[in-house]
Amino acid sequence: MRVLVLIHRWLSIPLCLLFAMWFASGIVMHYVPFPELTEAERFAGLPVIDVSGVKHSPGEAVAASTLKNVRCVRLWQRSDGPVYLVSAASGMKALHADDLSAADIGSGQVALAIASEHARLRGLNTSAAALAELADYDQWTVPNGLDGHRPLYRIALNDPAGTELYVSSRTGEVVRDTTHGERVWNYLGSVVHWIYPTALRKDWMAWNVTVWWLSLAAVIAALSGLIVGLLRLKRVRDRIVSPYRKWHAWHHWLGLACAVFVMTWIVSGWLSMDHGRLFSTGALTRSEADRIAGMPSWGELTSVPESVSPAAREIEWFAFGDRIYRRIRTGVDAQQLSVAAPASAGPSSSFLQADEVNAAISQVVGGCSSTSAVERDDDYFIASEVAPAPVYRSICGDVWYQIDGASGANLEKLDAQRRTYRWLYRALHTFDLPTLMARPSLRTAMVVVLCTFGVAFSITGVVIAWRRLRLEFR
Repeated sequence: MRVLVLIHRWLSIPLCLLFAMWFASGIVMHYVPFPELTEAERFAGLPVIDVSGVKHSPGEAVAASTLKNVRCVRLWQRSDGPVYLVSAASGMKALHADDLSAADIGSGQVALAIASEHARLRGLNTSAAALAELADYDQWTVPNGLDGHRPLYRIALNDPAGTELYVSSRTGEVVRDTTHGERVWNYLGSVVHWIYPTALRKDWMAWNVTVWWLSLAAVIAALSGLIVGLLRLKRVRDRIVSPYRKWHAWHHWLGLACAVFVMTWIVSGWLSMDHGRLFSTGALTRSEADRIAGMPSWGELTSVPESVSPAAREIEWFAFGDRIYRRIRTGVDAQQLSVAAPASAGPSSSFLQADEVNAAISQVVGGCSSTSAVERDDDYFIASEVAPAPVYRSICGDVWYQIDGASGANLEKLDAQRRTYRWLYRALHTFDLPTLMARPSLRTAMVVVLCTFGVAFSITGVVIAWRRLRLEFR
């Protein structure tokens, strides 16, 4: 017992403020998540493609990029003309569609023009827009998904909302936006919750190790406290009583009352930092991704895009199942899909069909029993980037592949470990359950009430820790 008391005491004293911060910031994060450029915002900022400025085919763009195993080519309009973006597992290259020259952004003025046009199309005020800086990292661009775009031009619109846009120096795309309100609230939310100061988070490995060990220490502190709290209960006549008084009694009773929530939330929070340590990651291997894409001939795409909808804002060619599909997007939730190579492989439609997905996945993994659209109330549902598009699940033995019907992208690879992880992390930490997701008000109430109890419990720990430290120093 004494060993448990000492473990709980001397782990909780340095961690009690962290517990309080996690619970309080969890409430903030529920209302104001970390800033990102949503798909709707990104698409709203795209101008209509001027196909008259496209002088080379996507096949020529692939050849000019010199990238191997290309999986995707995207065409969109920038303020300085149409641009191809060629993407492969090894990297990506942006090329001007008129002469196939490199389309990297080397000038702050070009970045400012791109950001201003994007903002104007979204209905934002650009009259006072100005270049703020060119930097590899700042507080809002530390996630690793932006690594391929660094350094980033930060453009301040200086509008009433305090909007700032980030332009990729590699592709010229607007890849992130923030507002003053988001930035302020996130210092009280995501930044403290994820322990996200720029100096630490820009080194992913250092941040990963630091937060994983801190979270594990928090799990041990909570578990040892729960065991001590249960063992210290006493039965007097017909009543269960605590041997503690005042703040210690409040801490004891609140800890027991919140025990299930605190333990599951702290453990699931620790698991959010798993990153393949105990569970699989849900990502395809490089080999799987290459085989699903297949080896289509990009050289067959010799035609310059001409006969496309005048409302087209983005054209994408992607490799899937030894075919190249052409995807013309005219709205954030509207697109037309057709097979571009081989030329006579099939009719056009809005999205991939189940038999096409099944054929592509089956050639990679034998023994696939079925491929069907995932219902929205499914326990493992994941949404497409295009709202009306289906997400297909191919069940191949113990592994499920979840494929976006809009783009052929693998959204998630669910093996037995990953399905278990879904319940231990997402269900327990964010209450991401179909029943609650269908009732957002109930889910919000649960998050706020439970985290408020967690804050109150943590504050009693802070008071006790402060008094213990004062006693020790005396």
